[in-house]
Amino acid sequence: MPAKDLYHDAVRNALIEDGWSITADPYVIKYKDAELYADLAAEKTIAAERQGQKIVVEIKSFVGKSMMYDFHSALGQYIVYRNLIQLTEPDYILYLAIDDIVYETFFQRQSIQVITTQNQLLLIVVDTDRETILKWIT
Repeated sequence: MPAKDLYHDAVRNALIEDGWSITADPYVIKYKDAELYADLAAEKTIAAERQGQKIVVEIKSFVGKSMMYDFHSALGQYIVYRNLIQLTEPDYILYLAIDDIVYETFFQRQSIQVITTQNQLLLIVVDTDRETILKWIT
């Protein structure tokens, strides 16, 4: 099982503060010969619909030597996880959680915005100091 990301607890607490129930920590993705571990799974009941939203969250801190290299790795992991989740648990939607500083300094770059749009990357932007969700980007 992989180590928890630097911001794991902050993202987990932010989701709980936003009304989500954590259902798995980590979330195991199993498909035939593959067993992978996403950071979290959560559910939120929507009273009007009487059915909930279900999400899987992969958390990335972008603290490596190169943000671009970290982005390459995160995007590849996101695509693999999303494809396998669609096959195994299609009710779940995958999000990549990042901190607000990475969002403002890196994800606002035009090249990164084009790539995130083309790959339909869903983001949760978290203020990790305050442990609050600032934005859901779908």
